[in-house]
Amino acid sequence: MRTTALHAAHRSLGAKLVEFGGWEMPISYPTGTIAEHLACRNSAVVFDVSHLGTVRVEGPQAFSALQEALSNDLRKIAPGKTQYTHLLDPDTADVLDDIIVWWVAENVFDVMPNASNTQRVVQYLDGVDTTQTRCVIAVQGPHARQTMSKISQVASEVARNHVQTIEILGSICVVAGTGYTGEDGLEIAVPVSGSAELWQVLIESGALPAGLGARDTLRLEAGLPLHGHELGGGITSLQANLGWVLGLNKDNFQGKEAVLREKAAGVTKKLVGLSTEGRRPPREGSSVVKNGAVVGSVTSGNFSPMLEHGIALGFVEPSIELGDEVIIDVRGTELPGQVVPYPFYKKAR
Repeated sequence: MRTTALHAAHRSLGAKLVEFGGWEMPISYPTGTIAEHLACRNSAVVFDVSHLGTVRVEGPQAFSALQEALSNDLRKIAPGKTQYTHLLDPDTADVLDDIIVWWVAENVFDVMPNASNTQRVVQYLDGVDTTQTRCVIAVQGPHARQTMSKISQVASEVARNHVQTIEILGSICVVAGTGYTGEDGLEIAVPVSGSAELWQVLIESGALPAGLGARDTLRLEAGLPLHGHELGGGITSLQANLGWVLGLNKDNFQGKEAVLREKAAGVTKKLVGLSTEGRRPPREGSSVVKNGAVVGSVTSGNFSPMLEHGIALGFVEPSIELGDEVIIDVRGTELPGQVVPYPFYKKAR
């Protein structure tokens, strides 16, 4: 099992470590997942997300290679910006991976795949896997930029969906205004040699260490999909309500013909939000039932620390509508639920 360069730091903090995507990662610290979640919503936390991949694609053909392989249209952005996109199966339009592209410089792109998909993305894009050369530290929450400003004012000012190369504590870092929590924040690719110092200084500056447990409950409250749950084999961008990542005005991209076929025929299922009363949440794999018939299945479910009741994402038949009352079968226990909009929680900005 792989470990990040911050593995010793996690152990010293008493983190509970688990396997995730082939990596041993902190799921929580002694503070606990709910406390870490609430700290992200109310102040600032720091995550080690170094298990996520980085594939460097550079050179004069880099732009055209990414345009042909990935679903979104890079012409919408420019150097110094980031873009969310999908890598699709060429025959079915299933989402092989969802990706953030950091357009670092004119002919330099850092493509950020999910942990378990890095080698697949390397093969499709003919890029270089640079994952082992850096750590990615995410500072998230309403006080994230204030916390970062104590270390680097320039880094703290990298705007949302922008990316910039900055020297921090003597290391050349790539800083992006991105995240996966529904909060403002930054993600910093720091060389391995400087990662432990940056991690420690961020904690000393007021950021609470948070694990992947809180990252998952945060992204669920924000209605953000997770590969292997709301995206993956048998799931298309259109079914996941992410048609906006499809650059249909491009001449071509991998899977475009399959997308157009699905668009013409209509989706066979759709992603919805589900809300239940009480603290017991829906769980992945739970059946969604309406009028005695199974109409779908939960893909992610948990207790919402902010809303204090159960929430879930799941795929249901296209005929299901917002406001419909449903039953969610959780291991034989029936939870009354309702189809609701997502994100479930969105902070007023």
